[in-house]
Amino acid sequence: MGTTTGKRVGRPRAEQRPDSGLSARDELLAAAAELFTEYGYAATTTRVVAESAGMRQATMYHYFGGKEDLLAELLESTVTPSLALARKLLADGARPADERLWELCRSDVELLCGGPHNLGALYLLPEVRGERFEGFRRVRAELKDAYGQLLAATGPGGVLDESELVLRTDLVFGLIEGVILVHRSDPERAVEAFAAATADAALRIVGGERRSVSAGG
Repeated sequence: MGTTTGKRVGRPRAEQRPDSGLSARDELLAAAAELFTEYGYAATTTRVVAESAGMRQATMYHYFGGKEDLLAELLESTVTPSLALARKLLADGARPADERLWELCRSDVELLCGGPHNLGALYLLPEVRGERFEGFRRVRAELKDAYGQLLAATGPGGVLDESELVLRTDLVFGLIEGVILVHRSDPERAVEAFAAATADAALRIVGGERRSVSAGG
């Protein structure tokens, strides 16, 4: 049966809200991101997330099974773009390894700090150790391994022994993820300059010959 109302067909909203241009699913993720980072994951209920997105709680369950699903997707959104870039950079053997490592560090920091909410802070939640977040932990581990591969080609003379490589990978990866705490202390800091400075610091940890690389390559 057709309709002559001209209104979009879909599940009903709890209230009329200005059109954000986002899909209902993305509205729920945006609401969850704000609530989890501002008020805490444990203190946020699915009802509050749904209402913040202008939906009924039952409608939210059409898109997500619960709070863990929302959190898992938000967490994965902080690592999957960086992993895709890391794979591309690993395949680009024509560029110096230190330049590629610098680009990965800079891009990763911009991803972690460039959004409206400090999603990286959610890494610290004890719930993230649960089985539901195995996908996030697996992608994060792949990203760390990519850092290690670039590091292995960037160290002094392009050679690092295994223990030194593990140590420097831990230090660089810790530095990059540590920006979530620095960003939380000063969220107004210019992200582009912050990301470049962090990438410079990462190269100093590695001990490569190049200490800074321009964003343009």
